[in-house]
Amino acid sequence: MNDASMLDYYSRRAAEYERIYQIPERQADLARLRERLRNLLAGRRVLEVACGTGYWTALVADVAASITATDASEEVLKIARSKGLDRTRVNLILTDAWRAREMHGDFDAGFAAFWWSHIPREQIATFLTGFHSALQPGARVVFADNRFVAGSSTPVFRTDDHGNSWQLRRLDDGSAQEVLKNFPTRAELLSQIEPHARTAEIVEFDYFWCLSYELR
Repeated sequence: MNDASMLDYYSRRAAEYERIYQIPERQADLARLRERLRNLLAGRRVLEVACGTGYWTALVADVAASITATDASEEVLKIARSKGLDRTRVNLILTDAWRAREMHGDFDAGFAAFWWSHIPREQIATFLTGFHSALQPGARVVFADNRFVAGSSTPVFRTDDHGNSWQLRRLDDGSAQEVLKNFPTRAELLSQIEPHARTAEIVEFDYFWCLSYELR
């Protein structure tokens, strides 16, 4: 799955996307994750990449000092713009997460929800270097994503030579798409951010994980 096919998939899925936050057994974890993200990003000038429909942008917008939220899909950004977020504090921009280094701002926090799992394992170091370069030294960085839970998560369809895992997903229009979706371990997450992090903490819920760290 290349960047173009990923973009096409999420653009076509835009209207369906937020259903994943309505799964009954995940509600308690979602409440805990929302509280943690709000605490971590409160008062911060946040650069958010891969913001999608703005679900998480909206949930932290009232506590952050400001948020510049980006996504490469105009279709998902239309939904984000429809949420009526305060335009004096929230700026939605059409651009790719891989171009974070081109963003200009006084960002003392970086944030991405449910994006890490879509980064090829062999490209994570490159992404982090670019993302971090847009942030101030000492900035707080926060990632949140899914844990694999048998019976709840979409089964893994295949794996590739780099250890990336793929799911087969179906949209309302009946089409099927292979989607890159990795489920890193705690040790993998820590090893990836170790060259960049001054302090780091991972909180694992039943269905989600949240990684936070301060840049060196």
